[in-house]
Amino acid sequence: MALFNRKNDAATAVTTAEVDPALAALTGDYTIDPAHSSIGFTVRHAMVTNVRGSFAEHEGSLKLDGSDPANSTASIDVRIASVDTGIKDRDGHLVSGDFFDAEKFPLMTFRSTSAEQLGGDKYRVTGDLTIKDVTRPLSIDLEFNGSAKDVYGNERVGFEGGAEILRSDWGLTWNAALETGGVMVSDKVKLNFDISAIKAATPQA
Repeated sequence: MALFNRKNDAATAVTTAEVDPALAALTGDYTIDPAHSSIGFTVRHAMVTNVRGSFAEHEGSLKLDGSDPANSTASIDVRIASVDTGIKDRDGHLVSGDFFDAEKFPLMTFRSTSAEQLGGDKYRVTGDLTIKDVTRPLSIDLEFNGSAKDVYGNERVGFEGGAEILRSDWGLTWNAALETGGVMVSDKVKLNFDISAIKAATPQA
């Protein structure tokens, strides 16, 4: 099911008659469910292995417009102090001034600015990612996993995907040289997202 239409010339804009009813039914406001979502990262460590981590505390919202998907938006706030790589000392280093400086900059945020369909259920959402005091554009490739009603009667939508960034672009430059050459922490970081969002109930007239 297509969630976002491909970019078209104005002369071939989608008309109301062409809107997929199943797609239009997704229109509404959604709240990201942190208990069934994850925001994580993978980074190369000491040139030979990968360290994986995630942020346990995050919240966000989606506004989906199935009749005019270009109006859809996404907003996510991530609490930096909730970072978890499985080693407390490493987590403490990440929230320190060497990296995120979580005391001064407690949140990492993403605000979408556009979205496009890449084909089938694959999409690219572009927006502004802010880490510390640096805001730069980021494109996230996502797959729409579909929609369903859960056992509690909640209408849900699901997405998964990822992106790659250079952490130095956001001022995360700490590193240490290795005796054998290379550095302790790679500049390239892979971000991964697994999002489940619940549709807000429609107010009764």
